[in-house]
Amino acid sequence: MSALLPPTIIDVEASGFGSASYPIEVGFVLPDGASYCALIHPAAGWTHWDESAERVHLVSRGTLRKHGHPAAEVARKLNDQLQGQTVYCDAWYHDFTWLSRLFDAADSAQAFRLEDIRTLLNEAQAEHWHLTKLQIQAELRLPRHRASNDAKILQATLARVRNLYGAPARAGA
Repeated sequence: MSALLPPTIIDVEASGFGSASYPIEVGFVLPDGASYCALIHPAAGWTHWDESAERVHLVSRGTLRKHGHPAAEVARKLNDQLQGQTVYCDAWYHDFTWLSRLFDAADSAQAFRLEDIRTLLNEAQAEHWHLTKLQIQAELRLPRHRASNDAKILQATLARVRNLYGAPARAGA
């Protein structure tokens, strides 16, 4: 990965937390800034719904049923665009679980690797991450807790902390 281009960032919104939760939206932003976002129609057996999560992401179950794409379609699009890449997120445990649930429902294997964005940060970058992210959110004025918008915020935050606080923690990242 060129030091000039940021890595691909992915974000997943979900029906809530816990073992019964499932992905409702996935979005990513590529190094060139191109992005993808899709609502996911609940698969059979995906019934958990947390009203407090809905108040955060502002996506209703009715919206998912009406505008959501089938899990297989979303999984195929993710694999088509991200195949062979290492893709970064800021909530690895949750995003890994929800992506696994998506690919299981699609009866498909994930063709990209998911990694925690924190692995790209040196100590100074990690120390300034939160404040920098808040600044980026204020500057971009994107609605939060929508998957591709959150991915864009994370990618811009990474670029800024790298610029201000030194080189990536890992060579080639």
